[in-house]
Amino acid sequence: MRLRRGPGWARQEPSWRAARPALIAAALERAAARPAGNWFVVGRAGVAGGGRPCGRLVGGAEVVLWRDAAGALRAGAGSCPHLGAPLKDSRVVCGTLVCHWHGLALNGGPVAGWEPYPVHEDGVLAWVRLDAVGGGEPTERPVAVARPEARGAVTAVYTGLGRCEPADVVANRLDPWHGSWFHPYSFVDLAVVETPEGAGEDRFVVDVSFRVAGRLVVPVRAVFTAPGPRTVVMRIVEGEGEGSVVETHATPLTGPSSPAPRTAVVEAVIAASGRRGFAAARALAPALRPLMRRAAARLWRDDLAYAERRWALRSTGRFPG
Repeated sequence: MRLRRGPGWARQEPSWRAARPALIAAALERAAARPAGNWFVVGRAGVAGGGRPCGRLVGGAEVVLWRDAAGALRAGAGSCPHLGAPLKDSRVVCGTLVCHWHGLALNGGPVAGWEPYPVHEDGVLAWVRLDAVGGGEPTERPVAVARPEARGAVTAVYTGLGRCEPADVVANRLDPWHGSWFHPYSFVDLAVVETPEGAGEDRFVVDVSFRVAGRLVVPVRAVFTAPGPRTVVMRIVEGEGEGSVVETHATPLTGPSSPAPRTAVVEAVIAASGRRGFAAARALAPALRPLMRRAAARLWRDDLAYAERRWALRSTGRFPG
């Protein structure tokens, strides 16, 4: 950590020339072409705990999730095949989802026209595979992201909602130049030192200092990559917390033809450190998680405004990129 005030906001080096729309658009196009196996993030691992089902919208499709008697996550269409009851409002009895309209019992297998959806929990996030929504070649598991072991890290998951499409969220994350201008309360001394142009890997490399408190900052080098069409990963490769990862996942709530799209941002922070004192931080994880989510919420208050503005301009043909 260092004590540094950094330049005044208006005296920063302008970044608009480097943040070329064509460069960001090309990175976004390459990300959109990568396969995702039809997997969508629906929340943190452990979703639908507590013996009650919960519902999600993914690409306009209703999804219900619950836990079976062994505690395994189950998922399927959120509308009862009998008369369309909302299964998210039904009850779980000994691991079986029982429709509260007429008692149709779902144990996770096909019945009466109802089909289950593949699910996956990776220790941090919960995923559902929706082949009709994804439209691509299905895979057995989501695309794996290398991250620290959850057991040895401090993790937190934030969820926010935006009036935009997933591409607008991904475009925000593929524009690292905006960090110290749009988020001066969190970042200082930001410099993009490598872009995908001419690089061997499709990545953005950024040197930046995170503000901790007052003039106290933490300088790091971070790498941004987009392993799939709805995911951007930031990994700290040098400095405090080396190896820590922030995964940003954009899950469409509405269908592709919706005139008023909605997107859920699910962001997972997996913080790790080689410092001896980090064990104490892990012990304080229950107290740290609300603070981590609050910090993410502050950033996403602004970043969702960015994404929503981008969609509003695109939808009316006024976007300059």
